[in-house]
Amino acid sequence: MGVTAVCGINWGDEGKGRMVDYFAGTADYIVRFQGGNNAGHTVMNSYGKFALHLLPSGIFNKKAMNIIGNGAVINPEALYQEIIEIEKVVGKISNLMISERSHIVFPFHILLDEYEEERLQDKMFGSTKRGIAPVYSDKYLKVGILASDLLNKDYLAQRIKTNLEFKNKVITDVYKKAPVNADEMIEWGWNYGQKIKEYISNTILVLRKAVNEDKKILLEGQLGALRDIEFGIYPYTTSSSPIPGYASAGSSIPPYAIKRVTGVMKAYSSCVGEGPFVSELFDDVAETIRTVGKEFGASTGRSRRIGWFDAVASRYGCEITAATELALTLLDVLSGHKELKICDAYEIDGEYIYDFPTTEKLYKAKPRYITMKGWDEDVTAIREYSQLPENARKYIEKIEEMVGVKIKYVSVGPERDQLIKR
Repeated sequence: MGVTAVCGINWGDEGKGRMVDYFAGTADYIVRFQGGNNAGHTVMNSYGKFALHLLPSGIFNKKAMNIIGNGAVINPEALYQEIIEIEKVVGKISNLMISERSHIVFPFHILLDEYEEERLQDKMFGSTKRGIAPVYSDKYLKVGILASDLLNKDYLAQRIKTNLEFKNKVITDVYKKAPVNADEMIEWGWNYGQKIKEYISNTILVLRKAVNEDKKILLEGQLGALRDIEFGIYPYTTSSSPIPGYASAGSSIPPYAIKRVTGVMKAYSSCVGEGPFVSELFDDVAETIRTVGKEFGASTGRSRRIGWFDAVASRYGCEITAATELALTLLDVLSGHKELKICDAYEIDGEYIYDFPTTEKLYKAKPRYITMKGWDEDVTAIREYSQLPENARKYIEKIEEMVGVKIKYVSVGPERDQLIKR
C-alpha cells in the first residue's frame, strides 16, 4: 500500500489539516514528523471545528494510531492542555504515541525566543515565540532534552543543569534578564512528564512493524515548503524541514516506503510572518479574501498576508516536495470576483525569471500576472468537477498546467465532505 506524505506547497496554512483529516478516515497510522506548536492545523468534522497544534490531525479516528515523531518538538504543557480539550468531545485519548526521541520545549526556550525577537527589533524574523528555534538549536548543539528524559528525574536534572550553564550566561550578559532557576525547570519537566508519560514510547518499533505489514500510513508535515529551513525563504523559515525528504528522518519510516506525496496549496496565496511575498496585495481585494477565507493564524491569530496565486513559488514547492498529486483548497473563497490573476513570472532587474530565486533576489522581484475571468456562483454544494462553473474549471486547469502536477482534489469548503475528487 505504501506511505502517503501530506505537505504544504507554499508558506503554510494551505489546508493540510483538512486533507489529513479526510485521508485519516481510512488510515492505520498518522505521523506528525516535524515542528512544534508554532503552527496549527484546522480540522472540521462531526465533532466540530478544532485548531490542532501538536496532536496529529487524525486524532479523531479512534481506529488509527496517531504518532508524534522524533522529528517534532513538544511543549508538554501545551500538549497536555490540547489533550484535555480534545478529550472533552471524543473521550479518553488512547490512540496517541509520542516518540521517546522527540525533543522537549521548556519555558526557558520560549523566554529565549522572546528575548531574541526583542533584541532584533525591526530586524526580527517574525517568530511565533513558541521556543521553536531555541529548542532546535539545542538539538544540534547536543544539549537538548528528550521526551524519555522527562521520566528519569535524576537524569533530567543533570541535563537541565548542563543546558542552563551556558544559557544563563547569555540571558544575563546579552539580554540583561534574570537567570532561569534550574530547580524550577526540573520540577516543571518532571511534573509534565508524569502527565504525558502514558504516551511516551519507542515508536520506531511500532512503525517498523506497520511498514512491514503494509499498513496505511499518513505522514503529516507542518507549515509549507517555502518555510523549509533548507529550501525556503531563509532566514524567514521555520527551524525544521516540513518536506517529504525529511519525513523519513523525522518518523523512522524508510524513504523507499513513501510512494505518494499529496501537496496542498490554496487557490490564492497567503502568508503569515515576515519575509518577501512577491504577489502580496494591499487593496480591498486582499481584505475581502482575508475576511471570506477567515485568514487568521490557527496558532497565533495573526492576520495572514494575502496575494494572488503564485505559480512560480508553487511550481518550486511542487518540485522540492516531489508532489505526485495536489489538493487545491479554498476555491469557494474566490466566488464573486470578476477577475482573477495568476503570477506566472518574476521581473528582476528588467529580466523575467520563472524559477524561484533566493531571498536576496526575491526582495527585488515584481510579479507578472496573467488575468482570468472569475465566476459568481456559490460552489460550496458542488461535489462533481464537471458541475463547477466553466471559469472555475479553466482557472484550476491553468494552475495545473503552470505547476506541472495533477490537481486531484478541489476543496470548496471546510467540512470534510466539501471536497471534489477528480
